[in-house]
Amino acid sequence: MKKAVFLDRDGVINREMNAYVFNRKDFEILPDVAEALALLKLNGYILIIISNQSGIGRGLYKIQDVEKLHKYLRKYLKSAGIVIKEIYYCVHHPESGNCICRKPDSLLVEKALARFNINAGDSWFIGDKERDVLAGEKAGVNGILIEQNTSLLEAVMRIPGLKLK
Repeated sequence: MKKAVFLDRDGVINREMNAYVFNRKDFEILPDVAEALALLKLNGYILIIISNQSGIGRGLYKIQDVEKLHKYLRKYLKSAGIVIKEIYYCVHHPESGNCICRKPDSLLVEKALARFNINAGDSWFIGDKERDVLAGEKAGVNGILIEQNTSLLEAVMRIPGLKLK
């Protein structure tokens, strides 16, 4: 079985703006993200992003807007030799009913675990909100809660047994 690191997007990969980020001009990748992800790759982790994108459900932006940002992110990371295995996101408005794909529920984590044959106990979810960690924990994945817009590399260094080179 494989191991993975699940990552929230806003506040972990890119700067949390305290507003919906769906335009490229507002999408600022945080400084040590590529270095942190390269270290995870070196240690054999699959990289998966899981994000709530309720702005779609609220009608503030479209799926195409999010896909454009993700295409840019993948291209940016690919230039550093990093591949994001998948990016899952929930499009539902939190008040539109019971949605089990929206964090803190774990459907998207469970979907990735099954699809990529990932061992939950050897995997981690890094997020800047309690709901991120809860989504992982519900699926048996270890959690690391960080402050938003802080060093992803520092968070990654908290994973036991990580080899630096």
